[in-house]
Amino acid sequence: MFYPLASTTWDDAEHQALARVIASGRFTMGAEVRAYEEAFARHFGSRYAVMTSSGSAANLLAIASAFWHPDLGWRQGDEVIVPAVSWSTTYFPVSQAGLKLRFVDIDPATLNIDLDKLEAAITPRTRAVFAVNLLGNPVDAVRLREICDRNGIVLTEDNCESMGATLGGRQAGTFGLFGTFSSFFSHHICTMEGGMVVTDDRKLHDTMLSMRAHGWTRDLPADTHLPLDPDPFVRQFRFVLPGYNLRPLELEGALGIPQLEKLPGFIARRRANAEIFRQAFDGLDCVRIQTETGASSWFGFALTLTGRLAGRRPDLVAALRDAGIECRPIVTGNFLANPVIDKLDHARSGTFEAAEDVDVNGLFTGNHHYPIPDQIGRLREVVQSVADRF
Repeated sequence: MFYPLASTTWDDAEHQALARVIASGRFTMGAEVRAYEEAFARHFGSRYAVMTSSGSAANLLAIASAFWHPDLGWRQGDEVIVPAVSWSTTYFPVSQAGLKLRFVDIDPATLNIDLDKLEAAITPRTRAVFAVNLLGNPVDAVRLREICDRNGIVLTEDNCESMGATLGGRQAGTFGLFGTFSSFFSHHICTMEGGMVVTDDRKLHDTMLSMRAHGWTRDLPADTHLPLDPDPFVRQFRFVLPGYNLRPLELEGALGIPQLEKLPGFIARRRANAEIFRQAFDGLDCVRIQTETGASSWFGFALTLTGRLAGRRPDLVAALRDAGIECRPIVTGNFLANPVIDKLDHARSGTFEAAEDVDVNGLFTGNHHYPIPDQIGRLREVVQSVADRF
């Protein structure tokens, strides 16, 4: 593949980390995971970080733990506002907690939730916004937090696609009660599988520790808000919450340390590639590219086809495939068009022209941690050649 969607970010440092864990004989969650959590919290300026088995598991853990937070008072049937374009596991944990999804259209320029439509969507049953920073691009979290504060609702962030993005110098994923991250192969760093939740809230942190490991109280701090049995023997197997097993492996934690050290360099090179991409595509009348909010970490390069190319996505996809350029839809497109929506308790606020347009005319190509000027140049040539047919 001349221009793949993703590529490995590992070298000898990661191989040595794996070898260290293998030699230790300890593979279940332990000291390596704890060290990575502490380093992650420091890097992103959060008080706590809790690692999970995947970014999807991070969303599940964060939403379920917020549901059981003693100070929030969420109840089944309460609403969580979400954008119409995101990955499936933004939505499933909300539904699985017994909460109701309330969908809002996206801004066609940024591809993030439309904040004007979001504010209009708030109802007396709205308890939270689960904002998504899409394809590396942070939502306008300053304005969004003002909206949430004014309406007495909780801001939370799905930052799984946008590790390293910033807004006003602050890391995306740190503006709300919690932020979730992913370190899957195709993301900004790779720990094989793996996810993380950051928060400054102590009660949420302790709830997540319990929920991550069966809902028990083992290894919780002595001053936790959760009830601890006074007998240390009994405490090891006392269950207080309806939890899961979302624990990561020591191998994943060990990989996180060298990957996190490399992250600033990865982000810098992705941004350099993005500048080449913008220069190549700004002003092209047949595509719309994603408008940056703050400093994007540029997960990939989104194209929404317009003008001569509107409705011509199959033609472009075929031409890109022939040129060795891998592409895919913009996340899931309009999630409301997926058949699973009938199985989720949800409501729709307003109309969804932007999400529907992305669903038909959107695609994205990859970005990488190394220079790709030739790949971007070839992408531009292919797009132009297809447009010139019509």
